[in-house]
Amino acid sequence: MLSHRHIIVAAAVVTSLAVGPGLAVAAGTGAAGAPARPAAGAEPVKPAKSLGDIASSAFSTVRSPAEASVRQQGKAAKAQGAAAATANNSLAVGVSVFGISAYSVQAVTRINSDIAPVDLVIDWGDGTSDRFNGVDTGEGAHDHAYAALGQYTVTVTVSDGNGEASTNSVTVATAGTEFTPYGPTRLLDTRDGTGAPAARVQPWGETSVKIAGNAGIPAGVTAVALNLTVVDPTGGAGHVIAYPSGEDRPETSNVNYTAGQTVPNLAIVPVGADGYVNLANRGGAEVDLLADVAGYFSPSEAAGYTAVAPTRLFDSRPARHPVRAWDSVPVQVAGRAGVPAGARAVALNVTATNTQSDGHLTVYPGRSQAPSVSNLNFRRLQTVANAVIVPLDAYGEIQVLNGAEGFSDIIVDIVGYYGGGGSAYVPTTPLRLADTRDVPGGAISSQGYAYMRLGAGAPEFTGFVLNSTVTNTQTDGHLTVFPDPNSLEQYQNGTNVWPTKPDTSTLNWKAGDTVPNLVQADPGANGIVDFWNASGGNADLVVDLFGFYMNR
Repeated sequence: MLSHRHIIVAAAVVTSLAVGPGLAVAAGTGAAGAPARPAAGAEPVKPAKSLGDIASSAFSTVRSPAEASVRQQGKAAKAQGAAAATANNSLAVGVSVFGISAYSVQAVTRINSDIAPVDLVIDWGDGTSDRFNGVDTGEGAHDHAYAALGQYTVTVTVSDGNGEASTNSVTVATAGTEFTPYGPTRLLDTRDGTGAPAARVQPWGETSVKIAGNAGIPAGVTAVALNLTVVDPTGGAGHVIAYPSGEDRPETSNVNYTAGQTVPNLAIVPVGADGYVNLANRGGAEVDLLADVAGYFSPSEAAGYTAVAPTRLFDSRPARHPVRAWDSVPVQVAGRAGVPAGARAVALNVTATNTQSDGHLTVYPGRSQAPSVSNLNFRRLQTVANAVIVPLDAYGEIQVLNGAEGFSDIIVDIVGYYGGGGSAYVPTTPLRLADTRDVPGGAISSQGYAYMRLGAGAPEFTGFVLNSTVTNTQTDGHLTVFPDPNSLEQYQNGTNVWPTKPDTSTLNWKAGDTVPNLVQADPGANGIVDFWNASGGNADLVVDLFGFYMNR
């Protein structure tokens, strides 16, 4: 029987999750079929933040106090004269509306009236309304689900039996957003002054990149998909944090670097109220920073997200046909791995390996000209992976350019697509969910895995945007993230089975490396995500949350 240490180090992501946080580490043996069982007496570590704290960052509240109510005098009151019209001077209603899911809101009304009961009408702004007769004064809560994402004006009217009425309203946007493919286009390059002064970002310094209103991106975007690249750090190690302007800098990371590296990583980052994203250099090295936009999220109907089982679409190695210098290889996506015709963009993990010279890969829509941006950079004989979100062309195809002087093998894995239907995205304040370094002996063992209870008992959560980082690596290897086939109950009663790792990878490393990569994690039918250490030694895992996907 395998030993299994159960270590809870993460907070659940929203208040409606039925099951709390959890990261449990299963020791690997390299033998398939052996079950992992919880160790007796394992003690949980308290979550870093409460569920309420996390929910408050995802679902905003709009308020209008009772004092803002507008009085409306009815026909009956007018007929009775001025004395009757002023008989209910206290009649007013305050309203607060806040998101409770991607598509749903709750309106809390606070009714003042000298006459009770009263009648209450809530116009939700989408052509529907609810009427409640004989309501008492005081506070009441009322839920509503919108059929479509967008911005709505919620109007609340309270009336008494004498023809007096009072109205109040607020304008709200659904918490859920959908994706619009864009680019890839470079918004920031500190080397040449694109989007910021032409100056390296200083140690422990910061720069900003304008998103909303820049290069045709509209105002009102809530999150953005950026490929961030750190170029040529002068010395020492550090990392870059991307976070919304106007908010406190979180204790998370997006890109880790060491001296002399050029390191990319995709980030899905909330956009500040002023339309900017901040990039903080948390290290002792001067760096140049690049930011290429792949698309943005806004509270309107665009393209919802659908996760698919991690699937390998292309691998140049089996046929021994590496991609030639400065050549592009087409990859058909639509019609494969569950991606339908009409999908607008896809979420991929792209890997370069067996590289014969320094260079980069550029991923772009098929049958179009390659843009002057890069998705990942590599050194000779390096294996590097990066998450990519890229639009599809009209034929459902992408291309991958080997921007190098030598041959390179290329691997393309798919994890999801954006198109009609699908789930809406809810961005959150970046939050660290798990760090195995905080737990003595918490590293994931060779060919072992960590499972995280992100959506157990809450099937409305269909995906999670995470940044996964491995560190303290002992041998070369890779990380694979995939849905766990076991339920939480199976882990609890010891009937769980050892999962089968898919033939895909999320990030790759050399011994001693610290490597991050964004992953759009699919919780599967059981709401549990596995992080598999495919290497010959232990590795620590750090997981940061940036948002989640919800269905209706």
